[in-house]
Amino acid sequence: MKPIVLDIETQNLFTEVGYDHKKLKVSVVGIYDYATGTYETYLEKDLGLLFKKLEHTSQIIGFNINKFDLPVLSPYYIGDLSKIPTLDLLDQVHKILGFRLALDDLARATLGVKKSGHGLLAIDLYRNNKIDELCQYCLSDVKITKELYEYGLKEKKLYFQDTHGKREIPVSWDIPKASNSSLELTLPI
Repeated sequence: MKPIVLDIETQNLFTEVGYDHKKLKVSVVGIYDYATGTYETYLEKDLGLLFKKLEHTSQIIGFNINKFDLPVLSPYYIGDLSKIPTLDLLDQVHKILGFRLALDDLARATLGVKKSGHGLLAIDLYRNNKIDELCQYCLSDVKITKELYEYGLKEKKLYFQDTHGKREIPVSWDIPKASNSSLELTLPI
């Protein structure tokens, strides 16, 4: 079993749903699957296929997944997503620095790349039925998260920019132990 990098986009804004994660609704989930070496997208109607894949992963890697992505996904899942090990890059950075950074801030300083947009763009793409563009936007965030993860794994650090210049963040990602076990929590279709 190998890890999966994951990012989601939603159909709604927090302000539209009373700040309730369960009501945001998934528009698309993008992943990078280390087992297959492929980027994939799953629309709301295809989440059952995604969950089967997540049940067989060693770890879900993402940026703000513990406080955003997984809580938004949980209403769609019959099991308990918290049983799947996670590595939340934002949580790790926050523990070290004592404050949160945006994915774009880390990407610019560490990788020299910037995000292709922001969450509001994703909602606009969804509402205008520009699903191919939405999927590409989501996968661009997955790619950035994957590259930050791999950089941190290899170099043991990430970077951010502040008024004092480029600053280093020491990181130590735990590599999940290989396992042949998986969760079997979805209902057969």
